Amino acid sequence: MILTTTDTIEDHNIKNYLGIVTGVDVSMPKTTLTFNMEKYYESYENKINLVKEEAFQKLKDNASKLGANAVVGIGIDVETLPSSGIIVVSVTGTAVTVV
Repeated sequence: MILTTTDTIEDHNIKNYLGIVTGVDVSMPKTTLTFNMEKYYESYENKINLVKEEAFQKLKDNASKLGANAVVGIGIDVETLPSSGIIVVSVTGTAVTVV
């Protein structure tokens, strides 16, 4: 499946627009108390990346259910609530078939 933030895909023609698709993932990372802020931030960054990848997988699954072979115009929204450690990633795009 082709995923892109652009509205077109080079060397491909969009045949059908199938609808808007999303992928959302929410996670509350387990954090350990540490006085090493570098390790804390590295752990938080890694967790954001894992949540983002899961959101992208859900986006692809939802697009596949519509019969799409690509998603164009992808936008990503990452929300973090540091006080609670909650991470929310939402990925949205337009499911299409391309040739």
